[in-house]
Amino acid sequence: MPFWKRRVLEEKGAKTGLLVTQGFRGIYEVMEQTRGYGPATYDLLFEKPTLLATPYYTEEIPERVDFRGEVLTPIDVESSLQAVQNLKRKGVESIAVCFLFSFLNQAHELKIKEIIEKEMPNVSLSLSCEVLPQIREFYRMSTTVINAYIAPVVGRYLSLLEGRLRELGLITPRLYIMQSNGGVSTFNGAARKSAATVLSGPAGGVIASIGISEHAGIKNIITFDMGGTSCDVALIHEGNPVITTQGRIDRRPISLPMLDIHTVSAGGGTIARIDSVGGLQVGPDSAGADPGPICYDHGGEEITITDANLVLGVLDPDHFLGGKLRLNKAKAERLLEERIARPLGLSLFEAADGILKIINVKMEEAIKAVASQRGYDIRDFTLIAFGGGGPMHGARMALNLGIPSVLIPLTPGVTSALGLLLADVKHDYVRSKLAPLKGLDLNEINTLFSQLMGQAKEDLRSEGFNDSEIALQPFLDLRYAGQGYELTIPATQPPFKPADLELMRERFDLQHEQAHGHKAESEPVELVSLRLISIGQVPQAKFNPAKPTGRKLEAALTSERKIFFGKEHGVLNTKIFGRHLLEPEHRIIGPAVIEQMDTTTVIHPEQEAIVDSYRNLIVREKK
Repeated sequence: MPFWKRRVLEEKGAKTGLLVTQGFRGIYEVMEQTRGYGPATYDLLFEKPTLLATPYYTEEIPERVDFRGEVLTPIDVESSLQAVQNLKRKGVESIAVCFLFSFLNQAHELKIKEIIEKEMPNVSLSLSCEVLPQIREFYRMSTTVINAYIAPVVGRYLSLLEGRLRELGLITPRLYIMQSNGGVSTFNGAARKSAATVLSGPAGGVIASIGISEHAGIKNIITFDMGGTSCDVALIHEGNPVITTQGRIDRRPISLPMLDIHTVSAGGGTIARIDSVGGLQVGPDSAGADPGPICYDHGGEEITITDANLVLGVLDPDHFLGGKLRLNKAKAERLLEERIARPLGLSLFEAADGILKIINVKMEEAIKAVASQRGYDIRDFTLIAFGGGGPMHGARMALNLGIPSVLIPLTPGVTSALGLLLADVKHDYVRSKLAPLKGLDLNEINTLFSQLMGQAKEDLRSEGFNDSEIALQPFLDLRYAGQGYELTIPATQPPFKPADLELMRERFDLQHEQAHGHKAESEPVELVSLRLISIGQVPQAKFNPAKPTGRKLEAALTSERKIFFGKEHGVLNTKIFGRHLLEPEHRIIGPAVIEQMDTTTVIHPEQEAIVDSYRNLIVREKK
C-alpha cells in the first residue's frame, strides 16, 4: 500500500485546517450519522473515526450559495482574511476548503484561494470545487479533507523520489504513479490530487489481469490477488472493470472514482488459533513479514496459512523463494500439533487442512460479493489467481465455487507491478446537475460537457499529450426519482440528441436490473451528475507469444513428494514441475505442483493444466 495511506490509518498526516460556510461546521463532525454494517451495528462502544481536521483548526467563512448556484451572501473578504490568519498562527501545513454548493458556483472558493495564496504562499491547498465538484456535502468535504491531509506528504515524497531517480540516470521526461481508478498520473498531478492514489495498491493487479486476459481471448474475469496479509478481488465484465465512488479508508469516505475491489483479511501470514469457546478461528490478524510465519524461523510464534501449506506438503522447505529461505517444517508441525490439532482431537493433516478450508471460504465469500451477489453468473467467468498465495488456493476455490477455469499468469508475484506498465494516464471529471432526464435541456448539458472536455484536453496537453493520444469517455449518473443512490451509465459522445437520452434511459433500466434485481421502466429518471474520463495513451508493455521448442513435459519434472489433498483423496504422491521449464501445449494432469521463484501453483486431483501460447497456466476440471 502507499505509505501515505498508512499515514491516514495512523493519523500521522499534515496539520490540516478546514474552511467551511458559516453555520455549517457541524457537517464534518456529525458525518453521515451511520455506524456501518455487520458487527458495528451492535457495538455498544462504537466510536466514529477521529476528525482529520479538528474543530480547533476549523474556521467559518461568511458566505452562501443556494441550490441553484446563485449567491445569497457574498463572501466577506475581511472575515476570510482573519480566518486564514488564524490558521496561519496555529501553524497549519495544509488547508481544505469546502463551501455549500460550490460545485455549482466556484467563485467563493476561488476567492478564498486568492487570499490564502497571498497570505500563506507555501501552504498546501485543496478546494472541494477542484477535488470533487459534486453533490452530498459530507462526502465532498471528507474527500477534500483527506486530500489536504496527505497532499504535503505525497508532494515531498514524490519530489524526493524524482530527484533520486534523476540521480540514478533516469532520463524519461514523464514519471507516473498508479491511481485508485486503474490509470496512472504524473507526479505533479498526484501531488495535487493525492486522495486519488490512496487506494491504488491493488489497482495494478486488476489492470494487468485485463491485459493478460485480452491476449488469452477471455473477456469475463474475476481477479484474485492473495498476498501476505490480505486478498483483493475484483470483477471485469466484457473487458470493463467495475468502478465505484464509495471507497473508504478506515471508515472515512473517499468519493473519487476507483476500481471496485473487495478486500478481506486473508493472506499467507493470516493467523489461526483456538478461540475462547474452543473453535478454530482463522484471521483477521496477520503475522506479517516480520516476524512472519513460524516456519520462517524469525521468531514468529503464531500458526499461519503458510505454516499449514508447509505441513500439508504443498510447500517445499528447501526451495522456498527459489531456495533463498529454508523453512523450518519441524517447528511448524510441532506447534500446530500442540496448539490446534491436539486440542481439537484432529490429526496434524486434518488440522492444517481445516485451516485452509476456513480461509478459502472467507475468500470465496469475497468472490461471491463481487459476482453472484451483484447478479453475475459466476460460471461465465475465469478466475485469474496471482500474488504469492493466489496460485496455491485459486484452483481449490474454483472447484468449490463452480468457476470453470483458472488462469495463472507467468509471473504471479509481480503481476500487480506489470499493471503499471499497462496503464494509461487517466483523469476523472465530474459536474453535478440535478434535473429530470425527460425534458432535459440539451443545450445546457452539452455546454457543461463541452467545458469538461475542454478542461480534460487542456490538462492532458499540459502533460505532453497530443490530440491523437487523447481519448474521452462520457458518463451520466442516473437514478429513479426519489432514490438516494445512482448508477453511472456509459453515454454516447456529446453533443447529445433526444435519441441519445432514450438510449441512456434504456441502459439505466438494464443496469439497475443487473445490480438490484429489478427495474421500473414507468418511473421517472433523474440526472444527478455528468462524468468524464480522459485517457492519455502511453506506450505499454507488449506480450510476446512463446514458441514450443519441442521439450517434453518430462524434462520439466523436478521431483515428487507426498501432499495431503483432504479427506476425499488423502495423501497422494504428487509430481513437481519447474515453471520455467514448461512450454506452450504442455498438459499437466493433477495432482501436481508447479514451483517457481515467486509462488507455488497447486493442481488438484480433479484438474488438469495446459500451458497457453503466452505461458499462462489454464487450469480446468478433467474431461
